[in-house]
Amino acid sequence: MTPKSVRFSLNKLFLLYLLVTNETIACGPGRGPGKRRGTRKRTPLVFKQHIPNVSENTVGASGNYEGKITKLDPRFKDMVKNMNPNIIFRDEEDNNEDRMMSKRCKDKLNTLAIAVMNEWPGVKLRVTEAWDTEGHHAPTSLHYEGRAVDITTSDRERSRYGMLARLAVEAGFDWVYYESRSHIHCSVRSDSVAASNYGGCFPMSGQVTAKGKGTLELSKLKIGDEVLALNNKGKLEYSEVIAFLDIKDDTSGHFYSLETENGYKVHLTGKHLIYTSDTNRTSFVVGSVNSQFEAIYADHTQIGDFLLTVDGKSNVRTSAIRSVKLETKQGMVAPLTKAGTIVVDGIVVSCYAFINNDQIAHASFSFLRGLHDIYSYLPFVSWSKTSMASYSIDGIHWYAKLLFNVAPYFMGRDSLYMND
Repeated sequence: MTPKSVRFSLNKLFLLYLLVTNETIACGPGRGPGKRRGTRKRTPLVFKQHIPNVSENTVGASGNYEGKITKLDPRFKDMVKNMNPNIIFRDEEDNNEDRMMSKRCKDKLNTLAIAVMNEWPGVKLRVTEAWDTEGHHAPTSLHYEGRAVDITTSDRERSRYGMLARLAVEAGFDWVYYESRSHIHCSVRSDSVAASNYGGCFPMSGQVTAKGKGTLELSKLKIGDEVLALNNKGKLEYSEVIAFLDIKDDTSGHFYSLETENGYKVHLTGKHLIYTSDTNRTSFVVGSVNSQFEAIYADHTQIGDFLLTVDGKSNVRTSAIRSVKLETKQGMVAPLTKAGTIVVDGIVVSCYAFINNDQIAHASFSFLRGLHDIYSYLPFVSWSKTSMASYSIDGIHWYAKLLFNVAPYFMGRDSLYMND
């Protein structure tokens, strides 16, 4: 049987599996069956606060200014017009130029428009400034590239603006600033940089602790190795690597570098999940992941968020993020453990990306874990040598590719990072 025919058969089995199984049969990392994590308390931004807590034109926010875009600029053809009827554009120039913006800015603005209507029924998002062609802003303003907008609510109720800024953060804008009493300023990375963040991986130079092998670089990790991870009871254990969801040793990529106050530093792509909390705990206890920590995208982390760090092989401690940077590194790899978690460079992270809920992500891979368990009982068959374990498409594991293709039909595209 060829890998293609095997995948076709398994596709049908997987769809049937999704229909007849309950999500709660497979617990996500750090929580027991049927449990759901509490959500973070949503807090409005205060006047002059910006998220993330770095300058707008840095790699940890919206990135460098790339130059003014005019209608004669070749880059103008990459801009799009936002005709969303749920957004009010002031359009003081009366030429629809405020509707022109980068694709990423349009996507985030449309997401925010929905959030505004949900938060305040009858109220719409209002854009007061967007693409600037007349030189009204500072020389390196992202308004000149269609990557920035100034926003209010349609009722211009200023008491809402702090929460409007918070909604903009949740909508995915890369830098949000409560700049003025009269508006919120939001901006995004350039489309070229945002696209290069596609993927959910670690650099090949990342290090893990493997049973019987000590500290290993991810480039030397193999299917069947057991690595340090966090189980669903909040305890450290060795968990078997059953697949590599993505592996590219000849590709460089952008990685978020998260450094903690106690000296640990992990690198991972923007849409990889990592466990964070806004509450410090002097010691880690069983169950705290369930009540205090949630998995979020790496590019949503902020200075001051707390991560789970591992001291040796047995102690888990929290430590605040003291810096968030964007770095370019060679090679990409994404190991999948049975636990769904892994300790990389001394920090507990999820094995999953793209799907913005680690519980759903872990449940989605229960089919692959089940296949692994079946093969483990078969005599004279090595799981690591089967196409089920290692067959990939452009470096991406066939099952991960399948999930990425079918998940929008079951979950909706808002639950997925779709290379935005």
